[in-house]
Amino acid sequence: MYYKFVFWLPVFSFFLLCTAPLQAQVVSQLYETDYRINPGHVGSLFVEVDNMSFFKDNEFAGEVMKGYSLPGLWLQPKAVYYPLKNIKLELGLHALIYSGAYKYPTSAYQDIATWKGNQYQKGAHLLPFFRAQFALRKVNLVVGNLYGGTLHGLVAPLYHQELDLTADPEMGFQLLYDTRAFHLDAWINWQSYIFELDSHQEAFTVGFSSQIDYTAPEARLHVYTPLQGIIQHRGGEQDTIYTNSVQTLMNGAAGVGMTWDARGRVLRRLNLEADALFYYQQAGQLWALDDGIAFYAAACVDLKDFRVKAGYFYGNDFISLYGIPYFSALSTKNEGAFFDSPQTVFMSASWSRSFGKHYAVGAEVELFQSLPTTMMEEGGMQSELESATSFSFGVYFRINPSFFIKKWAEKKR
Repeated sequence: MYYKFVFWLPVFSFFLLCTAPLQAQVVSQLYETDYRINPGHVGSLFVEVDNMSFFKDNEFAGEVMKGYSLPGLWLQPKAVYYPLKNIKLELGLHALIYSGAYKYPTSAYQDIATWKGNQYQKGAHLLPFFRAQFALRKVNLVVGNLYGGTLHGLVAPLYHQELDLTADPEMGFQLLYDTRAFHLDAWINWQSYIFELDSHQEAFTVGFSSQIDYTAPEARLHVYTPLQGIIQHRGGEQDTIYTNSVQTLMNGAAGVGMTWDARGRVLRRLNLEADALFYYQQAGQLWALDDGIAFYAAACVDLKDFRVKAGYFYGNDFISLYGIPYFSALSTKNEGAFFDSPQTVFMSASWSRSFGKHYAVGAEVELFQSLPTTMMEEGGMQSELESATSFSFGVYFRINPSFFIKKWAEKKR
């Protein structure tokens, strides 16, 4: 693993140095999508093409998880129509393609297990895409494909940003509420639907992500409190294949954060946030641990053209549903194994630049230092683990151009 790190580090450093004169933004802009409806688009039809091309190499050491690479892209071509000034309709297709893959599981690429079907598609992983959005003064209602993934704003122990590359688009119902002092994103993502004779489980995730702003987000000093929670439920009345198969898993986070807008030529912004986390297995025996807590703290600095982030995680029987595995007591490398009070120190450096309004390129390197701990395995076996260093490196290219087709005059009532 280490020879690859020695190779990639100077490559990444050279990449940053070559792009330093550019007006770069942080990598997070690669995932942003504005859900606000423009009233001036009423009666207009557009064709949009949304695409993320990526190459990510994960070189992982220790017993947390196996390393892997993600060479590929996802593509969403769609038609977008605004019948009224507060209604937006989207219809299209979502395709996921990995380099060198010719056969894809039909079901979701998030937590693939026995609760999903075993059908396959050839050539690419294809799904229909449809979203209907209705905007009121402070509320947006969304049915169909959601504004999901990183857009929910969940902290890293609750959501792994890499899922924006690999997971199916979320689909169900969403409520977005915004005022000057409060933001709420509440949703239900229906991940697996079953008919009566199906041989897999029903599954859906309910979540909310909220933020209380004590000062205005655009103020020089912004102080806020994030409150977040997700619940996944598996199994239902139609589930006759498994015995005692109902499973309900929960994650939550609450904390305090501060953002200082430095407005300097080099030091642009500083963010500090600390969160208390919890995990609860309300029903089922999917995992050996039923409940746990954790602490997560991170500091983020924007230095002119790139972002540096560092932090610390400590857990006590805490298991993450969708978060980065290094922020969890569960080993995904060794089935049934978990860690006693895991601790992780992490750091990342990222760069990205937008070209006009619809194109962005970026790169990111991440380091995870797992501190010494004890691993418990099935049968009561214990292993003392030494500190282990893991890293990942990725490059990304996002395009989302919009092409105007036609505008129809709004009918007067």
